[in-house]
Amino acid sequence: MKNSALLLIILFFALTAAAQDTIQSKKIITTARMLGLGFTNRLDTYLSAEEYTGSELRFVSQTVRENGSRISRAVNHQANIAKMNNSAGNGNEIGALYSFAYDCNYLLLRRQLEIRAGVGLESSLGFLYNTRNTNNIAQAYLAANLEAGIIAAYPFRLLNLPMEARWEAHFPLGGLMFSPNYGQSYYEIFSRGNYDRNIVPTTVFSTPSLRQQLTLDFTVARTTVRLGYMNDIRQSSVNGLKQHAWSHLFLVGIVRKFSITHIIP
Repeated sequence: MKNSALLLIILFFALTAAAQDTIQSKKIITTARMLGLGFTNRLDTYLSAEEYTGSELRFVSQTVRENGSRISRAVNHQANIAKMNNSAGNGNEIGALYSFAYDCNYLLLRRQLEIRAGVGLESSLGFLYNTRNTNNIAQAYLAANLEAGIIAAYPFRLLNLPMEARWEAHFPLGGLMFSPNYGQSYYEIFSRGNYDRNIVPTTVFSTPSLRQQLTLDFTVARTTVRLGYMNDIRQSSVNGLKQHAWSHLFLVGIVRKFSITHIIP
């Protein structure tokens, strides 16, 4: 009986220790949903040699998963729609773009300032339509890139209110993109099947681009609000054609953070 009681006591403390270890293995998930509104400047020499400027509306969704290690994972969805005019006011362009990115980041510094850096995969799909053209009325966008990024977060208190300033930047290292060649029509590509280097390898030199955002999180009535600024610069020069999309956006959204604990029996 004494041996059985002792065994039960040892088993109880072993299970208690295991449960405590399990409770400590928490996964923290942070989600941010934001809307951006601002100014955009577009150029696509396949459609026009002129720059078109106008307004852009963008939806941004970001989910960051942490599991207690130095490595975190981030999933980003962005979708935008824009309408632009040329300088003479006699031509319009309408564009839309969806992009998806999956990043893995490594914690470099964790003091009051937290710094992470990493790499990921980013893909995008969209179009640009020129209402003035009779030939070459639209351009399709399709690309996939390996990207690098850096994130810095600084929590602080102001008037006894918790806040966090956050800056992040991402830029493509290289990948593949679709592009017609100079003087080539979509009819030649898809109806006649005339391939002319339309899937193009890209590098930081042919697609010098940068997407960065600076945000501030603060709590209002138990809701964490995010305000910020996004600067998205997408550029390419391939197949004798030049493209750019420069966007400056004001961001507003809501941030939620929760944890998941797995209990192993």
